[in-house]
Amino acid sequence: MLDLKFIREQPEKIRTAVRLKNEKAELDAILSLDEKRRTVLFEVETLKHRQKEESRRIGLLKAQGKDLQKEYAELKELSLKIKQLDTEASMVSGSLQEKLLTIPNLPHESVPEGRDSSDNVLVREWGKKREFSFQPVPHWETGEALHLLNFKQASKISGTGFVVFEGKGALLQRAVLRFMLDLHIKKHNYNEVSPPFIVNRKAMTGTGQLPKLEDDMYHAEVDDLFLIPTAEVPVTNLYADEILNEEDLPIKRVSCTACFRREAGSYGKDTRGIIRLHQFDKVELVKIVKPEDSYQELELLLGEAETVLKKLQLPYRVCLLSSGDMSFAAAKCYDIEVWAPAQAKFLEVSSCSNFEAFQARRANIRYRRSNGKLDYVHTLNGSGLALPRLLVAIMETFQEEDGSLKIPDVLVPYMDGQESINPD
Repeated sequence: MLDLKFIREQPEKIRTAVRLKNEKAELDAILSLDEKRRTVLFEVETLKHRQKEESRRIGLLKAQGKDLQKEYAELKELSLKIKQLDTEASMVSGSLQEKLLTIPNLPHESVPEGRDSSDNVLVREWGKKREFSFQPVPHWETGEALHLLNFKQASKISGTGFVVFEGKGALLQRAVLRFMLDLHIKKHNYNEVSPPFIVNRKAMTGTGQLPKLEDDMYHAEVDDLFLIPTAEVPVTNLYADEILNEEDLPIKRVSCTACFRREAGSYGKDTRGIIRLHQFDKVELVKIVKPEDSYQELELLLGEAETVLKKLQLPYRVCLLSSGDMSFAAAKCYDIEVWAPAQAKFLEVSSCSNFEAFQARRANIRYRRSNGKLDYVHTLNGSGLALPRLLVAIMETFQEEDGSLKIPDVLVPYMDGQESINPD
């Protein structure tokens, strides 16, 4: 959420941001409601001052033995008017708050203008793409041939868009997750947290998923609770409505959770294999930092996520997202895309974003500076990394001509020393 005073004073900047992000926001209605709210509040304060003065005057007249029937009637009418205006102010404030949630975050000045992903800027590439002496097969063929992935059983119990990892596939899944957690905890100094996978509406609103993305969420209507689309939601909201100390920043938390997304509007895209699933595991990195440090912390966060791919020896590229391809809440975002050789394309495995104070203002996360002043923190998060597409890259990059799958060196200790997965 943006500061209302800033919106009031810089409406053209807001209009530009809405346009650059391909969003829709009722800015004129917001400005009108803001003006009405301030007018009503001013009237309420004026009447309350008058009420106070009248009460004081009545007290003096009562001491003189005056007949106060008329004064009491006027005071009662004044109290009723104040109550009505308080109700009106509350309704206007509610409508204003609702519409403020539709305004996206402003893109940082370093973000390239653009309509969609075609306007993203390539920042760098790393690693050499493997040259095969045979025709590599897609991950779903390797996964089924080696009994790592079972789509038929997943479809039987849950429908399309789900997978069962079985046997060595389940071991590989667990090995990759453990490797990433150990890397971020032991090398990058993140503190692990294991949050609930179900959160309330307030938490989803705090990080910006609601109201915009509600159709893409799994919603338990009876309890008005949501399955988390990413650990960003519960982990960031651990600090909602709190005042942190400056000396405690930055806060670095890592979490491995299942993520749930309906993928509304994406039907027909990436229907084969595990590129696009309704449920998937992800290691998430969350940072809560001082505003003046947030862009330096974003670059560090990006590097920490890249380290996973470097240690796995998987070629990848980093792209700076254009304004039109960024998320609703982000001020700046990098995507990390890993190379999938059998499909001859890059797949996104991480988005590293700086939200500045946008989420903090919605979730009311503040900190007290050393001079005593309260300020909103800046929040950042990035996947470190998302599991399914990372497994796609591993299965397609390390496959052998005999149908076996070589295990990346850094994963061998997590695979009980097993260096390859071989056909039966």
